[in-house]
Amino acid sequence: MRIGLICPYSLSVPGGVQGQVLALARSMRRRGHETRVLAPCDGPPPELFVTPLGNSVPTATNGSVAPIAPDVPAQLRTIRALWDEQFDVVHLHEPLVPGPTVTATLLKPAPLVGTFHAAGSQPAYQALAPLAAWFGQRLDLRVAVSDDALALVEGPVGGEFEVWFNGIEYERFAAAEPWPTDGPTVLFIGRHEPRKGLGVLLEALPMLPADTRLWVAGVGPDTDALRRRHDDARIEWLGRIDDEERDRRLAGADVFCAPSLGGESFGVILLEAMAAGTPVVASSIPGYAKVAAGDEGRSAELAEPGEPAALAAAIGRVIGDPDHAAHLRELGRVRAAGFDLELLAERYLDRYHRLVAGAVPA
Repeated sequence: MRIGLICPYSLSVPGGVQGQVLALARSMRRRGHETRVLAPCDGPPPELFVTPLGNSVPTATNGSVAPIAPDVPAQLRTIRALWDEQFDVVHLHEPLVPGPTVTATLLKPAPLVGTFHAAGSQPAYQALAPLAAWFGQRLDLRVAVSDDALALVEGPVGGEFEVWFNGIEYERFAAAEPWPTDGPTVLFIGRHEPRKGLGVLLEALPMLPADTRLWVAGVGPDTDALRRRHDDARIEWLGRIDDEERDRRLAGADVFCAPSLGGESFGVILLEAMAAGTPVVASSIPGYAKVAAGDEGRSAELAEPGEPAALAAAIGRVIGDPDHAAHLRELGRVRAAGFDLELLAERYLDRYHRLVAGAVPA
């Protein structure tokens, strides 16, 4: 089967949707399916199976900045790639984001699967509801990655939805060689902007034991201001790191902290840390709380969003109690294994086959 996965966000910029698309493509290719990813790239494509569609344009949305490609040249490259590749099925991630996914929805060169990732406030969905509904009708399968993502799109887009949570490459993270540490170490990975809550974590650091270190990965519009405001020798500002270092630091940290203030439909990064065997401390926003709610008990420490003292107390409970940390590691690994991307890939492949069979005249 020839499968096309289309991502509207630049693959040169780390992000949950980008990571999910690339991981799905790797899984499909391991199964012998000729799979390509079409997406913007601000630099060399990250994988040989990626068809770059041009550079992205940073665009403000949902309290963040999305690297999308709504320009005409990118759409022409999308059209050419869809003609050339002759995909049996096309899988669109964020189908209504301006750019290649919208273009593919208009063309509909094959059965279309649409996966919706975003949650939070998206005024455009309500303002353009009739247009969203028209685009939604062109999708042969609609998937939301969480209940929060479903709540955002179910009304404007309409139609029936499946709720399939995102997956992680479990074995990859479980096998990562831990990065060396010097004392209790907390890791943050994310864009440096208010929504991700890095400022809250930095305010919590002085409340933690003096030997606690903090690794801060990523960059963003608040990086310089935060570095000036929090001049602490215990903080190591890593900047943008590659996937190998990211995986190793996830495995090496004593705590992975996700202090986001909202707008997260699902916490894939939490599951990745759990798979790496690292206890997780996160804000108690709905998307993260659902990840932590395992059948065997809560697999992460949760703290009130935007509260440095509560966040420090939650981190302190982990680094100060080895037995509690070990318990969270055990629960986390079990929880993460249930979201192995291979299970999600099988589910998608089953629907791909059914859609392709239904598109073939009898």
